[in-house]
Amino acid sequence: MQIGLLTAFLGGMLALLSPCSALLLPAFFASTVGTKLQLLVHGGVFYLGLALTLVPFGLGLGALGSFFISERGLIIAITAVVLVVLGVAQIFGFGFDLSRLLPGATKLQESASARTGLLRTLLLGALGGVAGFCAGPILGAILTLAFGQTNLWNASALLAVYGLGMVVPLVVIAALWQKLSVRGRGVLRGRTFSVLGREFHSTSVITGVLIVAVGALFWFTNGLVSLPSLIPTDVLVWFQERGSVLSNPLIDVVAIIAVAAIALTVWGVSRRRNDSTQPQESIDEQSQPQK
Repeated sequence: MQIGLLTAFLGGMLALLSPCSALLLPAFFASTVGTKLQLLVHGGVFYLGLALTLVPFGLGLGALGSFFISERGLIIAITAVVLVVLGVAQIFGFGFDLSRLLPGATKLQESASARTGLLRTLLLGALGGVAGFCAGPILGAILTLAFGQTNLWNASALLAVYGLGMVVPLVVIAALWQKLSVRGRGVLRGRTFSVLGREFHSTSVITGVLIVAVGALFWFTNGLVSLPSLIPTDVLVWFQERGSVLSNPLIDVVAIIAVAAIALTVWGVSRRRNDSTQPQESIDEQSQPQK
């Protein structure tokens, strides 16, 4: 399951950077959202919109997979083959838009264009999770992987982490947008190259190879069941031993005091900024000529 979650997160990141929509969302958020605190709020609302669309897909596929759990061997074979096919399609730039299968997607897109503020961000998230010609094979791979879990909650977790993989780089890139050079933005967009006369895109190739590798792993590890844990056992034991310290009530008191201190500091700084800007505004108003 750990490798599945990691794949879902990386898939979300690569979907955001897919060739036909690379950096459109980060550019939009950087140009329309003011402060970094507002950016975090919009990022959270965008993720909520993603979850509203993606998680039900995971729940449905997980339920469908669990219904055929007695045919687990067949499910593993189908999942592995579909993942490899989708990975190859991604490498060669073949795409499809899954939003066309979503009832009311066109109306949702029109509503997102007509709205403003947080509501628009929510609608963009609801549509952005399934829309995109280039990202179609990526989402298709995550949906296939969710079906192969044959578990309701594991499948929904994959889709939730996929959405998180889109939101985290979105917020980070939008926050650093003004500081990114033309070269930096070019690196994020990836580059095209030709092999035997056919044009490929670096992001698509990386994504496709990842999907093919996961498909192969899914086949050779019995649906990722026999895959060794990504976190060594001794590391998990160490975290469990250290985690028992957090059950101390004294730690809870210290944490509450720390959070309160941070909140008061933020409030004090913001109020000081407001107080410092008000005199300047009044001076500007007085300096204007009387009509």
